[in-house]
Amino acid sequence: MKNRRVLILLGLMLSLATYSCSAQEAEFEKQNLGLVSSELIEIGFPKPIGYVNDFENILTPEQEKKLTKLITLYQQKTTNEIVVVTISSTEPYSDFDQYAVEMSNEWGVGKKEKNNGLTIVLSKTLKNVRISTGIGTKKALPDEVCKSIIDRFMVPKFKEGQYYEGISQGLDELIKHWR
Repeated sequence: MKNRRVLILLGLMLSLATYSCSAQEAEFEKQNLGLVSSELIEIGFPKPIGYVNDFENILTPEQEKKLTKLITLYQQKTTNEIVVVTISSTEPYSDFDQYAVEMSNEWGVGKKEKNNGLTIVLSKTLKNVRISTGIGTKKALPDEVCKSIIDRFMVPKFKEGQYYEGISQGLDELIKHWR
């Protein structure tokens, strides 16, 4: 009888040890999967090079300088930060809007304590544009205003192949509303 109790106790302890190891392995695998997926997402974002990031090469160097000057002067007057990005792909993302929002967050557009950033993400190849705003920016530039600026000032110029003009007019309107 005593031997039987010892065997049962030993069996329970062995089962518990096996379960504990399985749980630790599962947690380890979950953490590793999280690292892999976050590394994949990070790979999808190009490194920022300034206020104007023309990764799709649709602007001339002179146009980039003009946009950079406009954004820089506005930032110096207000501390509000604007970044323009052109891209040809959102891989590994399938959703353009999610890509734009997460890239803006990853890049840290705007002052952290004010959350006053705005990112214009545009793709000639994908025929899409998004204005992504920080929480502090949404008060002055709610989604409806951003959509109206895209529809009224940017898209008509983009359809004509005038990307600089569309971005420039869009920036002018955003700045008028964001004071």
